[in-house]
Formats: sequence, C-alpha cells, structure tokens
Amino acid sequence: MPSFKIDVSTAVVFVATAPTPKLVSKQTGERAVDRESGAGLSTVGLLISDEGEGNLYQVTVPETGIPENLAPGTPVSVVGLKARDWENEFNGQKRHGISFRAVAITAGA
Repeated sequence: MPSFKIDVSTAVVFVATAPTPKLVSKQTGERAVDRESGAGLSTVGLLISDEGEGNLYQVTVPETGIPENLAPGTPVSVVGLKARDWENEFNGQKRHGISFRAVAITAGA
C-alpha cells in the first residue's frame, strides 16, 4: 500500500508517551523489526499541534532513530513522518485504520 508524507514543519511537537517496544506478538514477546535495517521498532506517542489543533499520534520509529532518555513533555522534531492505511481481518472482524511511521525523532524543536 502507498504511504503519504506528512509535513510537520510548521507544527509544534512534544513527546506524550515514552518509547515502548513494538511487538509482533504479545504472547511470545517477539519484537517487531525494521525490514531494511533490522533495527528493533518502538512506538512513541507524539502530540502534534498545528494551526490551532492538536492531536495525539502513535508513531513507529526504529530504535536507532530515537535519542536516549526521551521523556514525556520533551519538545522534538520528527524526520520522515509518513501515514499508511491498513486493513486486516481477525476472528471474522474486519479492522482498518491509519498507521504512522517516522525515520527518526530528534530532541529539540
């Protein structure tokens, strides 16, 4: 599926939730990895505010693109933010949504 670039150059971005490992399976604890680099993936909650509107996004980032000690409230910049729509079926129920992925998060805005 195609992905779409998101321009956050005029937005104010803060960490809302600290990075947590993204899992392939909660039962096994297997961690998701980036297909290209092999780096482990993490999910970071980001509060993105632009043009008077703020939203919380869960963004997947390779662990190599996350600075150490990234804590809630930290102003950050997001590199290479993209959105991709997804759809799957689980137990006969169709689900769909939008996932967000970034190349890196850098401290300081």
